[in-house]
Amino acid sequence: MNLRLEDREAIRDVIAAYAHAVDRRRWDMMQNLFHPDATFGFGTVGGNWEDFVVGARAIIDPCLATQHQLGQVQFGFEDDDLCHTETYMTAMHTIPAGYPVPDVFPDKGKTYSAVIAGRYVDRFEKRSGAWRIKHREGFYDWREFREVEGVDLAGLPEGSCGYHDDRDPSTPVVLRWRG
Repeated sequence: MNLRLEDREAIRDVIAAYAHAVDRRRWDMMQNLFHPDATFGFGTVGGNWEDFVVGARAIIDPCLATQHQLGQVQFGFEDDDLCHTETYMTAMHTIPAGYPVPDVFPDKGKTYSAVIAGRYVDRFEKRSGAWRIKHREGFYDWREFREVEGVDLAGLPEGSCGYHDDRDPSTPVVLRWRG
């Protein structure tokens, strides 16, 4: 039983590291979260994991901010080296005027918030003692667009906001994923 608990926690670590990597724009972490032959599909983004990173960057990098909140995770172990998971998530995106990927988020000519609720359905494989994603499929359960105020954090004091580079205080937390 302890082995299964350790496996669950190792898998949860990968799922959480993925959300962190997207929100902090630490795309270099992805190579340590997906197996080299992994595939990915979510909305307009699909293919191998490297294609996913290219597509995800085109969607996420122009956003002013993103935050992915993870919910419950269901585990379906087939054997010691294969596990299927379903993870609920809510992803918030601050979309600027002039957003360049209108088939994902429309350009409304002003800043707004796009909220997506969905699920990641993953196939994890344990290779050489490490759990990584072999296949990820993302599903929308709902989404909504909201008018927002006060999203520009530029006027806040230095150090009071998160960063999309190594100034972010979480940098030491994720060094193991950055290779």
